[in-house]
Parts: sequence; C-alpha cells; structure tokens
Amino acid sequence: LKGFSCSSCLSTKSSRIITRFLHYQFDLQLLHLPHNNFSGQFPTWLLENNTRLAVLSLQNNSLTGTLQLPNHSIPNLLILDISFNNIQGPIPTNFGLVFPNLEHLNISKNNFNGSIPFSFGNLASLTYLDMSSNNFSGIISENLTMGCSSLQHLRLSKNHLSGQLFPANLNLTTLLTLYLDNNRFTGEISHSISNLTTLVAIDCSNNNLLGMLPRWMGDMTSLKGIALTKNQLEGPIPIELCNLEKILFLDLSHNNLNGSMPSCFNWSKIKHVHLNKNRLTGPITSAFKGCSKLVTLNLRDNYLTGNIPDWIGNLSSLSILLLKANYLQGKIPFQICLVEKLSLLDLSHNSFFGQIPHCLSNITFEPTYTKSVILGKFFVGSHDILSDILSKLFHSIMDMYFIFDGIPVVDVLQEVEFTTKNIILSYKGDILNYMSGIDLSCNKLQGEIPADLGDLSSIHALNLSFNNLTESIPSQFSNLQQIESLDLSHNNLDGTIPPQLIELNSLEVFNVAHNNLWGTTPERKAQFGTFNESSYEGNPLLCGPPLHKACTKIQTSSNIPTDDEGDEACGFMDLGVFYVSFVVSYMIMLLGIVAILYINPHWRQAWFNFVELCISTCYYFVVINTRKLS
Repeated sequence: LKGFSCSSCLSTKSSRIITRFLHYQFDLQLLHLPHNNFSGQFPTWLLENNTRLAVLSLQNNSLTGTLQLPNHSIPNLLILDISFNNIQGPIPTNFGLVFPNLEHLNISKNNFNGSIPFSFGNLASLTYLDMSSNNFSGIISENLTMGCSSLQHLRLSKNHLSGQLFPANLNLTTLLTLYLDNNRFTGEISHSISNLTTLVAIDCSNNNLLGMLPRWMGDMTSLKGIALTKNQLEGPIPIELCNLEKILFLDLSHNNLNGSMPSCFNWSKIKHVHLNKNRLTGPITSAFKGCSKLVTLNLRDNYLTGNIPDWIGNLSSLSILLLKANYLQGKIPFQICLVEKLSLLDLSHNSFFGQIPHCLSNITFEPTYTKSVILGKFFVGSHDILSDILSKLFHSIMDMYFIFDGIPVVDVLQEVEFTTKNIILSYKGDILNYMSGIDLSCNKLQGEIPADLGDLSSIHALNLSFNNLTESIPSQFSNLQQIESLDLSHNNLDGTIPPQLIELNSLEVFNVAHNNLWGTTPERKAQFGTFNESSYEGNPLLCGPPLHKACTKIQTSSNIPTDDEGDEACGFMDLGVFYVSFVVSYMIMLLGIVAILYINPHWRQAWFNFVELCISTCYYFVVINTRKLS
C-alpha cells in the first residue's frame, strides 16, 4: 500500500482498527488522516516503518504527549502537518536534521513551548512554515531567516515571541506572506523587512511596536495586505503608502496615528480599510473617492470634521460604513442612499442634523450570506496516487486563506464593533455576513421617523436614540421581521406605541424610554412579555404593565384615540374652558373676601390697619432712599 487518505470518516472504534492496520504497512508514501479521532502520542513508528513516506497529515486529531522523532534522518518526507492537536513540550533540537528536505510544516494549534530550534536553519527547501497558536518564546533567530531561504509563507502568530520584530540579517527573497501578530515584539518596525521585495501580505498586529510608520513601506509595491492594528504607532500616515497600487487590505486601527488622511488614498483595488481608534483629524475630503471596489470603510473613533462627502454615493460596493464618534456635522447626504449594498451603517456620536433621509429605505440592508460545506473523503489504493492526493491536500491548505489571484494574501479576520442590544459587540469573521444595522444615535436629527424605514425587513438593529425626533412611532415598524434591537429612546416622540409591534418575534431589545408617549403599553405577549420597566420609563403619560402606573378607564377605552380623546386621556383641557374657569374662580375668591370683611368688623379693622401700615412703610422707604441718592 502506497497511499491512504481518510478525512472525517473514522469513529473512535474504527480509528483503533486503522492504527493496528497501519502497524503492518512498510511502503507508504502518503498518509492523510485529518479530522479523525486518533489519540495518544505522535506515531514515530510510522516514520520508522515507512522510510519512503513523503506526506504525513494528522491535523485535527487528539494527539498528546511530547514530539518524539526517529534517531535517523527521514529525507523523503516533504509535508508534515500535525496541527490542531494537543502535543506539548519543546520541539526537538535535531528537528531540522531529521527532516532535511521538508517543504511544508504545520504544527499550529498545539501546546508547544520553548524557543525555535537552531536546526530549522537546515530546512533550505521549506516553503511553508506555520507555528502559530502555541507557546513559543524567545526571539526570531537569524538561523531561521538566513537558512530557510526558500520560505514563501511564514506564520508565527499567537505565541510569546519577543525582542526585535525581525533580525537585521535575512535571506528570504521569495517570502510572500509574513504573520507575526499576537506576540510580544517591541521597538520600531525593523528596516530589514524592506528587503522583502516579494512580500504580498504582512500582519504584525497586537504587539508593542513603537515609532512611526516607515516611509519605505511605500516602496514595497507588491503588498496587497497590511495589518498593524493594536500597537503603539504614532505620527502621520506616510503619503508614500499611496504608491501601493495593489493594496487590497489596510488595517492601521488601534494606534496613535495623527494628522489628516492623505488625499491620494484612491487605490483602485482596495476592499477593506480600518483606520479606527486613532487620532486622525481634518475632513474626509477626497480620500477614498476613487476606491470603487471598497467594501469596508471604518473611520470611527477619530477626530474627523466636516461633512460626509457627496462622492460617497460612488462607492457602489460599500457594505460597511462606520463613522461613529467623530466631529462630523451637516445633513446626512441623500447620496448615501445610492450605496445599495450597505449592510452596516454607523453615524452615531456626531453632530448630524436635519431629517433622516427617507431614501434610506432604498437600501435593503440585507446581510450577505455565505455557506461552506466540508465533506469527508476516503481513499485507499496501491497505484500511483501521490501527485493526485498532493494536489488535493495543497488545495485544502489554501482554503484556509483569502485567495487573491491564486496567492494567499491576508489571513486576517475582519473585526468591527457595532452597538446593538444596548452593548458594544464585536463582530469578527464570517459573522459579519449575517449582521445588518443602522445606528444614528447621539446626533441632532430632527423631524419625524420615516415610515419607509419599516420596509427594511432584513435589518437586525436600528438605533435612533438621543436625537430630537418628533411625531409618532410608525406602525410600519411591524414589518421589521428580522429586527433584534430597536432603540428609539431619548427623543421627543409622541402618540401611542403601535400595538402591531408585538408581531416582531425576533425582537430582544426594545427601548422607547424618555419620550412623550402616552396611552397603554403594548400587550405583554410574545417578545414584549420579556421587556421590563426600563424600556418605557420617562414617559409620564404612559401606563400599563410593566410600568407601575395603572391605566384609567378613559386611557384604556380606545387603543387609538382621536385627537380630542387623546388630549383628555393625557389630562389636557380645552384652552377656552381653561380661561372661563380661571375668571370664575378669581371672581368667587374676590367676592368671598369682601363678604368676610363686611360681616366681621374686627377682621375689617385689622385689614384696614394692615393696608395703612404697608402704605406708610413704602412711603418712608422711598423718601429715605431718595435723600441718600441726592
């Protein structure tokens, strides 16, 4: 038997049978057993029994213990994948000597620790190295960057590596992707990286990098993906980055970058831009004006000023627009309604005024759903199957990446924050395809809520709180069948709460607090039976459970009262009636006083004495103060 492949097809019992079967195989060239239930230590005996083995793939099993290697060299092994297991301890120091011709090595998602062995410098044929999601520590040695001269993909993410980001000396002239994120690297971005002229993607996010963004990064014209988020970078964004015509993904968020955005940011191919949580200032002006393929634009939590530019309507591919927590102002431009693929729109915590554009209903705010199906595969045979299985294995590995033009560019999960259900939630990766929402809260918006917003039947979150909106809640909101969070609190809304809203079966958070609503609360059934008093508080004329204020007969006599009935139900009185009653009350009080003084001489004399005393006091006060002034 030369090849054996079985992916996601073995139970615990059958895996033990296969293990016994493999003990009697001595001519295997390929063994591909991912996503099964193999347990115990790494099977060193497989390598000792099958000296011609070229491919060993045991990822996503339950292997434990330390990694034990044969005492002799295994020159034929080209691919070794033991990722997604529970192997622990350090990598044997002779690893590079045992597998001198290794081309693909993936030991990610284990519990390895210690430093990267110096013997890795002997792996001159290695093109793919993934050691991510372990507990490796120490520095990246020059043995690795000088000896592994054929490396195309290097992933050391999610470890405890420290020191300088990259050694000064390196010989990685073919490197395409470099992932050093989620470590403990310090200092400035190493200038040696500028020698990686073939680099397509770099991710050094979530470290402790300091200093300014290097200008030489603009000379690395092969770059398609840059992720430097969650560091301590400062200073302005270099204008040289405008030279990166192939750039597809740019994430410089969560740093201390300042200054304005270069107006030359008009990359024709860019799809995702994250500059949020910096200290960027000035208007948006013409930055991103020509980015017609832009899908994500995240500029929230900066100090940007001015208006939303009219050219926003030209970004026909835009799906996520986040401008929260800036100093933007003006009216929300109607051109934003031309961006028909929008699924997330966050303009909250700014100073926008005017009315909510009615044309927002032209945007469906439909999530973009994606599905992937992994099927188990089984193969056993003795003919020449090595090339076929190698091809399948290669493609299964490449499926782990975002693919652009056949090259794995950026394996970085997009992450955005969006306020829904009264909390700030982080949406990362595929979940973004299932989320849609509008947040216009904390602005100065006025006028009525457009009834057309009720046509957004696919939206999951709508937040219009903390504005100056008036009129009533549209009954058309009962058409928001996918809505999970609806916040209309802290406005000047009046009228009754539409009883049709109880049809919203997906609603988890509902808030109309601090308005001028009146009448009864919606019937406590379905989702509305779960909302507490805080959803309705701050409406003095609102009654019914869960509020402690019971409704009177007048308040409960009609679900939708007429204007006159509504005024009476809310305790208001006709203005003419008020004037008549005021005059009558005043006359009755005056006649009552005259009658009492006429009947009782003692009170009458006391009243006259009091009036005389007041007149005398006022007279002497005026005379004395007049003399002082003269």
